[in-house]
Amino acid sequence: MKRFWSIPLMLMLFACQTPKESREELSLAGCWELRLDSTDVTEQVQLPGTTDTNQKGYPNNDKEETTHLSRPFRYQGKAWYQKEITIPENWEGKSIWLILERTKPTQIWVDSIYVGSSDHISTPQEYDLSTYLRAGKHHLTILVDNGLSVPPQLLDNSHAYTESTQTNWNGIIGDLKLEARPQFHIRRIQVYPHADQKTVDVKIKLSNPFEQMIVAAVQIEMEAFNTGLEHHIKFNKNIVVQQDEIIFQIPMGDDALEWSEFSPTLYRLTANIQGENIQDSQSTTFGLRDFKAEGTQFNINGLTTFLRGKHDACVFPLTGHVPMDTAAWRRYFRIAKEYGINHCRFHSWCPPKACFEAADIEGFYLQPELPFWGKMEKGDTTLIHFLTKEGLQIQEAYGNHASFVMMAIGNELSGDQEAMVDMIARFRSEDGRHLYASGSNDYLGFNGPAAGDDYFTTCRVPGANVFSNHTRGSFSFADAEDGGYINHTYPNSVMNFESAIEQCSLPIIGHETGQFQCYPNYEEIKKYTGALKPWNLEIFRKRLGESGMAGQADDFFKASGKWMAQLYRAEMEMAFRTPGMAGFQLLDLQDYPGQGTALVGILDAFMDNKGLITAKEWKESCDDVVLLALLPKFCYSGNEALKGSIKVANYTPTTLKGKHLTWTLTNSQDQVIAQNNIPLQINQGTLAEVGPLNIALPAIQEAETYTLRLAIEGTDYHNHYPLWIYPEHNNVQIPTDINVIKKWDKQAENLLANGAKVLWFPDAKTYKNVTVEGLFQTDYWNYRMFKSICEWVKKPVSPGTLGLLMNPSHPVFAHFPTDFHTNWQWFTMIKNSHPLILDQLPDNYRPIVQVIDNVERNHKLGMIQEFNVGPGKLLICMTDLETQQEYPEVRQLYHSLLSYMDSSEFSPQMTLTPAQLIELFTHQVGDSKIKELGNISYDE
Repeated sequence: MKRFWSIPLMLMLFACQTPKESREELSLAGCWELRLDSTDVTEQVQLPGTTDTNQKGYPNNDKEETTHLSRPFRYQGKAWYQKEITIPENWEGKSIWLILERTKPTQIWVDSIYVGSSDHISTPQEYDLSTYLRAGKHHLTILVDNGLSVPPQLLDNSHAYTESTQTNWNGIIGDLKLEARPQFHIRRIQVYPHADQKTVDVKIKLSNPFEQMIVAAVQIEMEAFNTGLEHHIKFNKNIVVQQDEIIFQIPMGDDALEWSEFSPTLYRLTANIQGENIQDSQSTTFGLRDFKAEGTQFNINGLTTFLRGKHDACVFPLTGHVPMDTAAWRRYFRIAKEYGINHCRFHSWCPPKACFEAADIEGFYLQPELPFWGKMEKGDTTLIHFLTKEGLQIQEAYGNHASFVMMAIGNELSGDQEAMVDMIARFRSEDGRHLYASGSNDYLGFNGPAAGDDYFTTCRVPGANVFSNHTRGSFSFADAEDGGYINHTYPNSVMNFESAIEQCSLPIIGHETGQFQCYPNYEEIKKYTGALKPWNLEIFRKRLGESGMAGQADDFFKASGKWMAQLYRAEMEMAFRTPGMAGFQLLDLQDYPGQGTALVGILDAFMDNKGLITAKEWKESCDDVVLLALLPKFCYSGNEALKGSIKVANYTPTTLKGKHLTWTLTNSQDQVIAQNNIPLQINQGTLAEVGPLNIALPAIQEAETYTLRLAIEGTDYHNHYPLWIYPEHNNVQIPTDINVIKKWDKQAENLLANGAKVLWFPDAKTYKNVTVEGLFQTDYWNYRMFKSICEWVKKPVSPGTLGLLMNPSHPVFAHFPTDFHTNWQWFTMIKNSHPLILDQLPDNYRPIVQVIDNVERNHKLGMIQEFNVGPGKLLICMTDLETQQEYPEVRQLYHSLLSYMDSSEFSPQMTLTPAQLIELFTHQVGDSKIKELGNISYDE
């Protein structure tokens, strides 16, 4: 029996020993045998991998699927993977563990002996095979079940499983290995940083099979390793191990390096434990940071930050599953940072270790979620138990990562809020390193935050469904009148979400901001060379061809996409203009190729730029500093005063003092009309007013586009706003040889029969069956889904269009400057328009102003079109400009149309008989038979 007084001497001896390699690994990557449960056929596959990447399963013959990308091979159920393994002689007496980094629920056999099961889907599965493996050859069998081995709600209600994006794959991905550990070993290291105190608490969990007191020396080293900054700490402690957990509080010193988006310095912590016949060493990484909610905003280490977030739904078309390597995730975050994004929300799933590692290195704030979306019932103990288990495992597996700052239970939850509150309380009691929320946009925002929530991610705050309660600028027609602020409100850069923020004491993050869609880029099809195929895009392309517009696909893509990008910029600036707002989570920076195919990104599904907007221009509206011109409108008359103000949102780590902001107003020839230079005194984390704008606009003879530019000298921070200045046409003069009509009658027919020029503003109510409504913004998410939802909830259906397409050099626009796509000056005309369905006309016919339709309906739509009708000439304008004369842009378009008609250039290329013209306005429009498409959040 050893005397107690001898323990310190023994510890000194252990501490002087050089640590030896305490663990060995045996990779199981490579060739495995596969047998699907429903067959007797044994095939060879490569693991890590899936049945999809190995092209196994049942051939998918459904080539008509358009709601998501398609899997050429599908399999759901039990799949048996087997491999012969050889255990080295020197592993005798070791603790041998099987590690499956990411898979679906599994069962394990060694040499036909059942070992056990695991249903961890968000974290690695680990099996202790020590009692089953001796030196020599063995057969290892792994049953992977991607069927009903989890609560059934997950199969359709989580991006961990859904076919919309990641797919419900079967296989094993990431690390696949055996690990030999000492019998007494370090099971897990947890690090709890306190940046304000410059300390860390280190909790070491041990596996001690000896059931006796262990005398040991603990050595802990922490070294900064990733930013070039140096800091090194050593900590030694002699201990007597009597429990399976030891805790140390370690001072980091006044020169400790903090982690944040601004300086993502990481420490590598290595813990070594040695004693008589025991030795083990393990490492982890962490960042010294405090991420907190203060008032209605977040701060990192005492600095106010604004979450410029994106949504992630596991869109990785080449593999059909999440990447498991750090390099792929570093590319992902670097691209996002290039567009000013500093935050990512993982919608109803949790990413793997490689993602957290990459975010740690790149300085990115992450919010994983539990794998659930839908209704949570307190009585559903199976679901509650599963989600609670997953949450605790996520905390333990990934909790050390500096980037892991927030956690939510799931997406758009409903049901028993008490169950959500209880779950959050349980998680917080286990781990206080993260901020918690009961979910993202629970109850679609109508109930407000739950008790115990640290922040509130929502599209609205409770109250009447009016714009003043909204926390984003765009909605579906099912959720908000007229699709929300941006589609409903005369364009300006003043409106914000201040009234909603004032009604909540927690930080508010705008939920799934944007969701503006653009037309597909069919050139992207050739990029799908992996596990998922774009049969949806191929069907959409075929439909367009059948509608006679195949040659316009690229124009539709560019025109809708350019406009979509400007809508996103306006949406983001609304958030930055809002005092006290905590941030937004875009849906999305990249496309979402599921749920009906929602092409809502300026990046494609591969995170590649679509060519619609540069990162530099995007960052004008999404960066740690955003320069904001607050203007009541964008369209002015000459001699009018341009009045407004300039604000700057500063979320850098420093003040903006001693710098100057310059603003410049230039005309289309880049001549300076007015300018000023303003010294800045802007504190960190503030939205500050810089000064007023009051510019006397010149009297002009021709309409012109102006640009207001803002810049901070000596920096890359800048912004710009297009403005349209028009001559003072208080009364539009109609030339004597042009006849303006409001209805089609015998008199109108006679005018054309006699060779007259006629401008027709058709009455919208009369021709309701051959027109669609006017939609200013591009359609929300996708037409098919929200058409179904609007019909279910008995709300008006969105017009479903994707903006305008026109030729700016057409002589009709000689006095009305325009882009080839929609811009802000078109608002009033579009909102009062009723585009005409022109499907009857020949394929080569193009209206002067075409309206881009969605991929489900594929109408050829015209807002302005011209025809010869007999000897006469007819221009049809599907927005009544005479009823909108209080707007200078409307008067100017009217003037430009009349000037064109009064010129020799008014020469329509297509001729219709009177009967054909009447048929155009009276024919029965074909039923496109759009299938219903549901959404979990609207099932109640």
